[in-house]
Amino acid sequence: MSHSSEAPTSPQRAGDAGSPASADHGETPADSVAGTSPATPTPKRVPTRRRLWADLKQSLSGGEQDFTRGGLRRAIALLAVPMMLEMCMESVFAVVDAFFVARLGSDAVATIGLTEAVLTLLFAVAIGVSMSATALVARRIGEKDREGAAVTAVQVYVLGIIVSAVFGVAGFLGAEPLLRLMGASPEVVAVGANYTRVLLGGSFTVVLLFLGNAVFRGAGDAVIAMRVLWFANLINIALDPCLIFGLGPFPELGVTGAAVATTIGRGCGVAYLVYNLVRGRGRVVIRRRHLRLDPAVLGRLARVSVGGVGQFLVETASWVLLVRILAVFGSAVLAGYTIAIRILVFTFLPSWGLSNAAATLVGQNLGAGQPDRAERSVWLTARYNVYFMGSVAILLFLLPEPMVRVFSDDPAVVAMGVDTLRWFASCYVPLAYGLVMVQAFNGAGDTTTPTLLKLFTHWIWQLPVAWYLALRLELGPVGVLLAVASAEALIGILGAVAFHTGKWKERQV
Repeated sequence: MSHSSEAPTSPQRAGDAGSPASADHGETPADSVAGTSPATPTPKRVPTRRRLWADLKQSLSGGEQDFTRGGLRRAIALLAVPMMLEMCMESVFAVVDAFFVARLGSDAVATIGLTEAVLTLLFAVAIGVSMSATALVARRIGEKDREGAAVTAVQVYVLGIIVSAVFGVAGFLGAEPLLRLMGASPEVVAVGANYTRVLLGGSFTVVLLFLGNAVFRGAGDAVIAMRVLWFANLINIALDPCLIFGLGPFPELGVTGAAVATTIGRGCGVAYLVYNLVRGRGRVVIRRRHLRLDPAVLGRLARVSVGGVGQFLVETASWVLLVRILAVFGSAVLAGYTIAIRILVFTFLPSWGLSNAAATLVGQNLGAGQPDRAERSVWLTARYNVYFMGSVAILLFLLPEPMVRVFSDDPAVVAMGVDTLRWFASCYVPLAYGLVMVQAFNGAGDTTTPTLLKLFTHWIWQLPVAWYLALRLELGPVGVLLAVASAEALIGILGAVAFHTGKWKERQV
């Protein structure tokens, strides 16, 4: 496909083959080789295995890179590897909690599912603003305007503090009504009210962690974002069993302990983020002169965020209503679905990490005035994502039951978990395209197009189909899974078509 070609599109780009970024691969321009005199030895080509190993070490160690020049495959690798590992760590928060809480019974697991269905509304806002942050920071970095990037980062945190304060107060005071609204049984409310209160009350840790890492991803400092989540997760993993089961000197808090551990872990991650923003080693460094409100930048950030928040509100509102439909069929079905989603998150988030590489490349290359290079990077990233998600889909089809049984032996829970994994796996190839295309639009600052795509696929298609199949045709939970799988496949197809039009190249941020 021509879109994934890395061939230069202009004389200026052709010269990049000899740039330091390309030299790391041992690439030698053809014209240079042709003009080499017999007395000048031809540079030896570095073996592929050695190049891959060098790139892997470079991607994990970080360092200054210019992603607007050099080979696209190398740029994708340097960004995608730490971003995928970062997203894996984000998924670990949910999976670790589910693993330990599953020992407390279906009501405790259902509490996690219902609470996180509400928490996804917070995620919608945090992720929506974070996409705006990535787009604006990447554009400033592409323009070589680091001062502008630092000012943008400060406005991102201002907006994040406002958002988290609203959600935190509402969640802390309204935990029990929220659970009842989600269809929780009295037993689930009794078990999980404090879990919900702590997790939603600590909303600032979720929001500021998302936004801080979005700033680093936009700047191309993906390694810092990865290290932040590794640090936060190590604390969460260590505290989870201690606070849930009361190991050693720790109190036995049950399911509430999972919320306390997660909030402490995320809070430590936020502290580490702030440390990295002010210590001066990344591309975005906040100094005292940047600590001010900039109405113009804040307004631009808010405008771009509206579309980002909108697309995730559409998606998460649909998610909440789907969980509400599934709650009709009992705690075992809801627990099976919740466990399966935790497993799927291990594949969604690494894939999203790979997609984030496309967002950064789009933003920085548009800022550098290279829209064609931005487009090529997206099609190439999409191809890699298909390879990844296609491989995972095979595993989900072949080994769903052992995966679910790690969390529960309840036959009803296992059956629902297996069905969920297999239905999602059926849409993974088109979904791989969809994830990359959506993030590419967002990286360009075009958050409107993904919002419209998700409005159609999730509200106009997914919800009515799920309700009709599950309740009217009495297919039960399978009807919901069929609706979800078809909607995810549809957004991949429509996203690729919309991206191909190229209108996103004209977006100014």
